[in-house]
Parts: sequence; structure tokens; C-alpha cells
Amino acid sequence: MAKIVIDPVTRIEGHLRVEVEVDNGKVVDAWTTSTLFRGLEMIVENRPWMDAWHYTHRVCGVCPTPHGMNSAMSLEDAAGIKIPENARLMRNLLECAQLLHDHVLWFYVLNGLDYVDVVSALSAKTTSAELKAVQARLKAFVDSGQLGFLENGYWGHPAYKLDPELNLQLTAHYLESIRIQAIASEASAVFGGKFPYHMSTPPGGYSTVPHQDQLDRFEFKCREVAAFIDGALLPDLLAIAPFYLDEAAVGSGHGNYFSWGVLDQDFATGDPYKRLFPRGALIGALDGALTVQQIDQEHDVREWVTSSWNTQYEGGLHPWEGRTGPDFVGTEGIKDIDRSGRYAWEKSAHLKEVPTEVGPLAQILMAYVSGGADHPAKKLVDDTLKALGHPGEPKVLMSNLGRIAARVLKVKIVADKTFEYLAQLRANMAAGNMDFYTPVPDKPTGRGFSGWDAPRGSLAHWCTLEDGTVRRYQIITPSTWNFSPRATANKIRGPVEQALIGTPVADPKRPLEVLRTLHSFDP
Repeated sequence: MAKIVIDPVTRIEGHLRVEVEVDNGKVVDAWTTSTLFRGLEMIVENRPWMDAWHYTHRVCGVCPTPHGMNSAMSLEDAAGIKIPENARLMRNLLECAQLLHDHVLWFYVLNGLDYVDVVSALSAKTTSAELKAVQARLKAFVDSGQLGFLENGYWGHPAYKLDPELNLQLTAHYLESIRIQAIASEASAVFGGKFPYHMSTPPGGYSTVPHQDQLDRFEFKCREVAAFIDGALLPDLLAIAPFYLDEAAVGSGHGNYFSWGVLDQDFATGDPYKRLFPRGALIGALDGALTVQQIDQEHDVREWVTSSWNTQYEGGLHPWEGRTGPDFVGTEGIKDIDRSGRYAWEKSAHLKEVPTEVGPLAQILMAYVSGGADHPAKKLVDDTLKALGHPGEPKVLMSNLGRIAARVLKVKIVADKTFEYLAQLRANMAAGNMDFYTPVPDKPTGRGFSGWDAPRGSLAHWCTLEDGTVRRYQIITPSTWNFSPRATANKIRGPVEQALIGTPVADPKRPLEVLRTLHSFDP
């Protein structure tokens, strides 16, 4: 029995420690430890209600936009505010730019080097002047001795399967993706004023009327990103996948999935079951039928602190009743964990009484099953399954390979829809509809909720307002779902802990396979 500790897990946004036990070349148990206490909920409490969305933007620097959206929408719900259709379109466009930035960044920079051996690219034979230039850049980089992102990689690991030429092509796209994701960030800044932490979607809608130059600049930037997705990202997925079909048998987890939904399609009401990626849950999907269930957030969502360094309370509580506060009982520097006790800052979020995976795979599954025959996910998923040699078998996606494919398919759908939303906004404005904002009350009282998915999965904010002051605030991030530590009296594993079970490990000193499962969740 070998014990492997990865601390910190790198190439991620955030702080994560993972401990696994390996027996006979496979992971037999796992513990995920979030090593950072955020506590934004505590910072927001007792502040003026219109300040909350500024603060909660800062929960994440990679995916700030959906935090701002959720905060504004939960505050609107508490204050009884209905926003105009144009405001929904603007929020869609800002979210699209965020997703274009995030998913391109994730595929190449945060996940790609688990499958692309950059050092191997140095031995590639190519007649392409462009690829030769990339190869020369790499060689100069390596010869300098300042290896940077190449330092401490598991280069030459037997789990790498691409030939040098394909490794070189993917490395070239890796370098280009850095420029492309920056362009998507610039698109966000066109409407948002800046990125991250845009300034333009407070409670009430969208804060200005966009002018034609903004619309044109946003479209120009998004079209460049969309061209990269069509010309590089999608072909790269199809080029890599045949070499890594064994990843379709790794990382299945519990088989429970859910999404709050994201990107409104019903611009009048914002019905979450009519979103581009609709709200819904698949429980027991690995062994049962793919039947999407609706979600009652008041009855179906509970947070546990069984294994958390959080202020303790009995049982699982709904976020409107839950409490957030540090109660650290671990070892200094988290050098070791109490496997049978409390070992993570993260709480444990459960949906319908079970740990549930969230993210692009869940979003694509909901769209595929409940989005209708005309939903773009239907054809993309069917074509992908056929290309992978598993036609008509969507359960194959419930794996590491499926999570990678789902992010790519999702960003393709988002890229195409961006221009539809933009065209609808242009048409509204051309028809004289310049309504982007609903005035808000000074001192509202009420409880509010918003579920609107982030790039990493299901994100929701809950608030309680009294006379314009935030009295209670709770957030459940995608990490709280996916990286939940053990919970309930049965100490049931969280989704990632369960997904790690069965992961093959060829060399415990170089646990590349473990990182693949972890990175597939985009921690």
C-alpha cells in the first residue's frame, strides 16, 4: 500500500491538497483537502445590500463574472426586482465572454500538459515554418535553464501517448491559446469596463446603454476566439481522443450530476429550465435511466460540516440557515490530515441527499437529455460518441475523457450562441428598445436565491436582507460540490474522492494519472 500526497495540486486556480492510497497499481481511497478559507460570506454580512455584488465578485479571479451575476440576481430576488430583456441579453454576452476565456484557458494551460509531452516536441520532424519556429522557441527556453512551466513535469511518463509531431502541434496551440484567452478577456472588458471584476451588471440589470462601437468591438474579438475554437480546439480534441480512449474507463465517480443552468433563452422571464444549458439533475445515472429531475432548492440542497474546519452544527443545513466560520483543528501547514475527522476547509454540499458532480459534463448531459432534439448539444454529443467508437452511449461521457470532451463541446455551443444573442440585442435596439435597467428600492427586506452556473459548474448565492442591510449570505461554489470532503454519519466520499477510486497509477513517485482525474474537474 503506497500513500501519495500532492500538495499543492498545480495548474489550478485555488489551493488543493490530495491524498490517495494506492494498492496493486490503483487508487483504493482518497481525501481532498481545500487548504484555503475564503469567508466572503462573513465579509458581506452587515453591509449595505448594493455592496454585496462588488465583494462577492472577488470569490474567484478566474470566474468572477458568474459570482457577480449570482449576487445581483439573488439580491434582485430578495428585493422583488424584475430586470429588462436587454439586461438578460447583456448578462448572457458577458457570461459568454467569460466562458470563452475560461474553457480555452482550461483545455490547453490547466489540463493540456497532462496529455501533451512538451519535451517530446523537441524531437518532432516538421516541414512547417510555423512549427519550426515554435520548436526553436522551446529549445531556447530549455537551453536557458529557466524552465518555468516545464520544471518538474512528468515528461517521458509512460502514460503520454502522442507522437512528437502531434505534441509539437498541440504545444503550438498551447502558446497561441494564451493570446486567444486574453482576447476573450478583452471582450469582457468591452462591456464590463474591465476584467476580472467587471462593473456593469449591478442589481437592476445593466448599468449603461451600449453603443455601436462597443457592439462591433465585442463581436470582432469573439469572432477571433470562435475561429480558434473551430480551427484548433475542436480538431485538437478529436486528434488527441483516439490515443486516450482508456480515459473513458476512469473517473466515473458516483454518477450523480446537476446544473442550475446558465445563459437565458427566455429573455422575458429567465426560466432556468429554458436556459441554453438547462437546470436539472441526473441521480444514479451510471446504473439507471437518464431521466432529468427538477430541483427544489429549498428542499434539495443541504450543506454538511462533518469533515470541515467550519463552525460546527448538527446535520445538514440549507444555506439560508447554514453558518460559515473558521474552526481549524488540523496540523500547522496542513502537513497531515485526520482521515477519520475533519480535514478540509470546504463544506460538503449534497443535492437530494447525495454528493453530486457539477461542471460542463453535467451541463452537457442536461442539455443532451432535456434540451430537445434541436438543441446543438444533441448533434455534437452524438457525433463525438460516434467518433470515439461509442455511438448512442452517452454514459461513456461519465469519465475523465467525457469531462474533457464536454468542456470543448460546451464552448463550441457558447461561441455560436454568442452571435445570436448579439444579433437579438442589435434588433431590440434598432426597434427602439433601450431599456437596460430597473430602478431598485433603497432599503429592501426579503430572502433571495440565484443559481447560475460558473465555468466550473453549479454556483448559487443565497441572501437575507433587512432594511437594505445584508443579514445573512451564503455561497455554494462548484468546488464545494465537487471537492466535498466526507459527509453525513456514513462518511460518504465527495464526488472527486469517489472519482479517484480505481485510477491506475504506474509510478507512485510520478502520479500523472491522479492529476488527470483531478484536472478533469478543473479545481
